[in-house]
Amino acid sequence: MEICQLSGHFFSGIPLQFNYRLRKSARTPRFLTYANGVSCYQTEKTGQDSQNRMFILGMGFVGQFFAEELRNEGWIVSGTCTSMKKRNELQERGLDVLLFDANQPEMGTMNTLKSYTHLLVSVPPIMGIGDPMLQHGELLRSTMIDGNLQWLCYLSSTSVYGDCGGACVDEDFLASPTNEMAKLRLVAEQGWLNLAHDVGIKAHVFRLGGIYGPGRSAVDTIIKQGPLSESQKRRVAKQFTSRVHVADICQALKASIRIELSRRIYNIVDDDPASRKEVFAYALDLVEKKWPSLVKEITSHERAEPFVQKTTLKATAIGHL
Repeated sequence: MEICQLSGHFFSGIPLQFNYRLRKSARTPRFLTYANGVSCYQTEKTGQDSQNRMFILGMGFVGQFFAEELRNEGWIVSGTCTSMKKRNELQERGLDVLLFDANQPEMGTMNTLKSYTHLLVSVPPIMGIGDPMLQHGELLRSTMIDGNLQWLCYLSSTSVYGDCGGACVDEDFLASPTNEMAKLRLVAEQGWLNLAHDVGIKAHVFRLGGIYGPGRSAVDTIIKQGPLSESQKRRVAKQFTSRVHVADICQALKASIRIELSRRIYNIVDDDPASRKEVFAYALDLVEKKWPSLVKEITSHERAEPFVQKTTLKATAIGHL
């Protein structure tokens, strides 16, 4: 079966955002178990794999996780970030990171890209500009033509489908974004696919659901007990969303490198859409079981999730589940 072909469906009441869902570790998502008979969890190193070089434009949450996995499998991995502070933090973890402004790309970094065989693009659009790299189309084109790139993947979002009225959505569903950022995402998708096609590079777009993982989950939100951000307040009313663990995104990326896929665009999501209320209620139950003495009911203060039982945590140092 094709990767994501069965579970690339999700329910969308309104455009999906980056919500979080607790991962059921005993259950492997069907779309990552096998693709054309080859295990996506295969990690055997070959002579060819040892020569693979991944360049990650945008070392965010997914990029960092993916870089760590590839390095453990013998890949040469480099990436970019936009602040010196973040660069120093990532370099302390052993990651090779370049300081890079996509609005004004330096020729040194572009020339470095020529020696890499794989390119992951994880840079969001900028309001009023669009994709900051694609505005330098000719520079990108010449870099790719003169280089060794064989594979490219652009990380997008399921928000490009817009308000689907609760319908079950797959990759064949017409994308109809309703907010400006989602519209820019859709334009960027086509821009990267067109560029890769022009220079003869294998390319894919992965439309990601709500991303969660270590340090970024409903449990973490409850533990932090911060006040609601504006985006969190808007998400309270959302009905069903599909989510995806960062490790599963990485497995899908590796599968797309190893296997010849017939599609160019894939929805990378779980097959268990749920409401934000349900997810946080389950997370709260886990927190209460783990630290029963740290949780108590309150009624006088707004907390991270107003639609679940209101709680507070005593001022005690606690780790993640």
